[in-house]
Amino acid sequence: MNNLIKIKDVSSKYDITARTLRYYEDMGLLCSTRSDDYAYRMYDENAVRQLEQILILRKLNISIKDIQRIFNASGSDVVLEVLGKKVQSIDDEVALLHELKEIVLDFIREIEQVNFADNSDIKLLYNKAKEIETQLISVDYIGKPSNVNRLIEITEKLDKKIPDIMVVRIPEFKAVTCGNQPWGEMFKEGGYMYQLWQYCHLYKSVIFDCFDFLLSKNDKAEWICAVKDGVTNADVSPFKLFDFPGGLYAMAVSIDEDNESIHKVEDKVRRWIESTNFELDKDRNVMFNMPYLYEDGRDIAYKDIEKGLGYKQMQRYFPIKLKEEI
Repeated sequence: MNNLIKIKDVSSKYDITARTLRYYEDMGLLCSTRSDDYAYRMYDENAVRQLEQILILRKLNISIKDIQRIFNASGSDVVLEVLGKKVQSIDDEVALLHELKEIVLDFIREIEQVNFADNSDIKLLYNKAKEIETQLISVDYIGKPSNVNRLIEITEKLDKKIPDIMVVRIPEFKAVTCGNQPWGEMFKEGGYMYQLWQYCHLYKSVIFDCFDFLLSKNDKAEWICAVKDGVTNADVSPFKLFDFPGGLYAMAVSIDEDNESIHKVEDKVRRWIESTNFELDKDRNVMFNMPYLYEDGRDIAYKDIEKGLGYKQMQRYFPIKLKEEI
């Protein structure tokens, strides 16, 4: 027992949370022990040594999945393969950064020739910047057109950022639904969204001060709103009530997105899910909503939210479940 280290001491020594230690155990990377006279997890010297290896590999940005492969292998082949791929990835990124630097220097040389006292020059510079941003290169570009194309390719490859993601459990709730509707019909004046909001006094918050969700269903969508206890079908006619099952979701917050960046964020979240012990639950739909802010007990309209925050905030929910063991 003297050689065992308490979980709180391991947590303090390695500046790691107890939750993360338990996660490593759940992933099969770490083993702890317990005794009859002590209720909490304890670790022996082998477990501490294993933890040090995990922390080193995580510092190198090695995924949990690859760490599992390394620990399950009997020799050094797997760790050499994983580290070799990491080196190649770093080399590729360095090469891209060098190329990006040269492109930026080319743009600097062009900008140095612009007369900032001349409004037409400033407008031309702005238009060129918008060409790059929107990837619309239909207008003749002064300089090197190939630079613009290559800039887009490089920044796409270097853009590996994934939005902060929370795993949340949405509880079961009774909701009113508009049914599957074409996207365009929902936001028209007098459309289903506006009709649903006539029943706002019957709704209740579910998570993050939100009581509504938009479910994406290919070329259609379904808007649902959680209702208070005691609400009946007669109260929301012609709409219908149903029981929303809830469940686990990977939730990502995104800011001021256009259609293209929305797809990029979705792709990054899906890649994040693939790197975890979860998988996308294809029996449920991806959902969206926006938070409500309260001032003196009343809802602030969307336009006031945007004005107050300075941006639009969307919360995106991806249904997930634990991967089935093969």
